[in-house]
Amino acid sequence: MSKSFTYIRLSKDDAALLLVDHQAGLISLVQDFSPGEFKNNVLALAACGKYFELPTILTTSFENGPNGPLVPELKEMFPNSPYIARPGNINAWDNEDFVRAIKQTGRKQLIIAGVVTEVCVAFPALSAIEEGYEVYVITDASGTFNEVTRHSAWLRMQAAGVQLMNWFAMACELHRDWRNDIEGLGTLFSNHIPNYRNLMTSYFTRNP
Repeated sequence: MSKSFTYIRLSKDDAALLLVDHQAGLISLVQDFSPGEFKNNVLALAACGKYFELPTILTTSFENGPNGPLVPELKEMFPNSPYIARPGNINAWDNEDFVRAIKQTGRKQLIIAGVVTEVCVAFPALSAIEEGYEVYVITDASGTFNEVTRHSAWLRMQAAGVQLMNWFAMACELHRDWRNDIEGLGTLFSNHIPNYRNLMTSYFTRNP
């Protein structure tokens, strides 16, 4: 029995990056990654957003409460990007300013990551699917309480049509061809994947 499949690739010309609730308080709840690994993944994803010049939207939930402020590095990386401090909406898609900022990008592919996976990521991802967007959730830059919770959230989103990727696969799909910029992408990878530095060191030795 044959089944049709259309491979819809991420495009740097049609994608926007949504960083949802990477807040100091909420991040302390993340237990499915080690603290250092998770922070590295989040910053790697953000670095990809800058490298590919993706419209990027930052949002927080009830930051004056226990959720805490946005991770400062993200604010520093995107000083001119829309920053939506939601007063109480749990689902970011329920906030008019957030949805308006997305629509103003004119992009139809939404790359989403956040904390926690089953709420702050899943709720807007499902809402965006319902609105006709193509949604890609970055699994290793989204965190939650444990692996059971994580997989339940992944299954729910996947059933609705959300595509699950890690940040490295996302970067490769956006880049398309190494010849577009070997040193730029290689440096980005080296900054966040220690073993990748060895590859680039070998490359630069052979290509001085």
